[in-house]
Amino acid sequence: METLDKRQKMLIMIAVMAVLLFSALNMTIVGTALPKIVSAIGGMEYFDWVFTIYMLTSSITAILVGKLSDIYGRKIFILVGIVIFSLGSLLSGFSDTILQLILFRGIQGFGGGMLMSVSFATVGDLFSPRERGRWQGALGGVFGLASLFGPTLGGTIVDNFQWSWVFWVFLPFGVIAFILIAKLYPKAENKAKEKVDYLGSFVLTIVIVTMLLGFSWADSKYAWDSPEIIGLFATSIVSLILFLIVEMKVKSPVIPLHLFKNNVFAISNAVAFLLGMGMFSVIMYIPFHVQGVAGKTATTSGLIEMAMTISMVISSAIAGNLVTKTGKYKKIAIIGLIVMSIGIYLNTLLSIETSLTRVILNLIVTGLGMGVTFPVFNTTVQNAVKHKYLGVATATSQLFRELGGTVGVAIMGAIMTNKMAEKIEEINMPEIPDGEAPTGGIGMDMEALQDPQILMNPDALDKIRSELPEPMLDVLNSLIISLREALSYALSSVFMFAMFAIVLTVVLTFFLKEIKLRTSNEDEEEEEVQGEQ
Repeated sequence: METLDKRQKMLIMIAVMAVLLFSALNMTIVGTALPKIVSAIGGMEYFDWVFTIYMLTSSITAILVGKLSDIYGRKIFILVGIVIFSLGSLLSGFSDTILQLILFRGIQGFGGGMLMSVSFATVGDLFSPRERGRWQGALGGVFGLASLFGPTLGGTIVDNFQWSWVFWVFLPFGVIAFILIAKLYPKAENKAKEKVDYLGSFVLTIVIVTMLLGFSWADSKYAWDSPEIIGLFATSIVSLILFLIVEMKVKSPVIPLHLFKNNVFAISNAVAFLLGMGMFSVIMYIPFHVQGVAGKTATTSGLIEMAMTISMVISSAIAGNLVTKTGKYKKIAIIGLIVMSIGIYLNTLLSIETSLTRVILNLIVTGLGMGVTFPVFNTTVQNAVKHKYLGVATATSQLFRELGGTVGVAIMGAIMTNKMAEKIEEINMPEIPDGEAPTGGIGMDMEALQDPQILMNPDALDKIRSELPEPMLDVLNSLIISLREALSYALSSVFMFAMFAIVLTVVLTFFLKEIKLRTSNEDEEEEEVQGEQ
């Protein structure tokens, strides 16, 4: 594919970006729409599974298809991925129950994992490592645009149309993307077929599922030391050991372990894991500050996060072009990571008095640094391995980023809960005189207020206010201020943890061996070992 003419390469990349935009918009549009969807079909107790099932199925598929696409070519998996993702989207719109929605979102995840894995690998097929930077930056920009417009569009649709259109509105783009890929994408070259590692794939699936569920449910559904969480982690560890044994014995492993002997591959994946922690700290916990501490609406929170998205898209494009122009990436990566760590550190200084302008400036700094990481570390991983491992190397990097995000959110959630509880203990809770509390017990309401989620729900706060006698409103307002200060204190600790994760990526990147970006996709025996220690 590297030998195709420039025009055909451009057309293929337009088709690939259309595929990614189609899938990314479908992912980002659901978040803001889901509360109204659940209110229509019920099943609030299974709310989180709509996200969890997609994460599980997409993570599993991405890593397995990465290897399979190295064997059988990318085209078939992009086409199959579009069909499966579109089918899942279509069926999701017809859901009558939350269980149906969860099932169909799982189908979407299988397709989405294929598209994610193969699309980034396609850049490696079309362009040499020296040329890939600008295109990796362009793909990062596609995700930024989806994050920018998806949530707003989701809210607009459910406010003005039937909620099903959240899943159906982009289906025509799927049809167009399918036609473009089918027509433009060349057939896979005939290669010697390898035996598929079914056993390794099965064991790896168990590792991923139990690990993701363990970190997703810890401290939310179950305590960290509960039998359920301990059982999931124990199963994950045992399965990981079995997976390593299997991979060392099979002829064509689903993840070739020898790749981790490569300095660039190993460090880049470690950085991807820590970056996942840092990115999700901002994405998940800035809304807690805007809505819970500052008391603003979810719409305001979404608009504020746009600042980070826009700066991320800009810096991703600039960094990608710099990598392509100079052939250098280590200094660019270090500068980007330092800027990102500064942005997250600034978030540790947020307080109840902080203006929204200050929050926006912090997010711009964070986004500028974050955007640099997309083209740089995708390029370093692909440049470090032989072209025959391109798919599995790309998918492995994406898996490490997702695992880092999942693990990081679980740890930071525990930090926020514990730090907030610690601060609340320092607050002198007001005594409620007998006879002043309304029927139902104000004590229950005061206890509910200690959950940070309640601070992000104006309707719930208004309900509590409506139940209070007039003399108690000042007491309640004073308590809410104290609780917002406690949440702000807890969030500072969350962002401090995330900052240390990103600082560690800076340290790791100093040890990254900068090998020359190849100007061809032709494998040479010495190329892969250049990055080894």
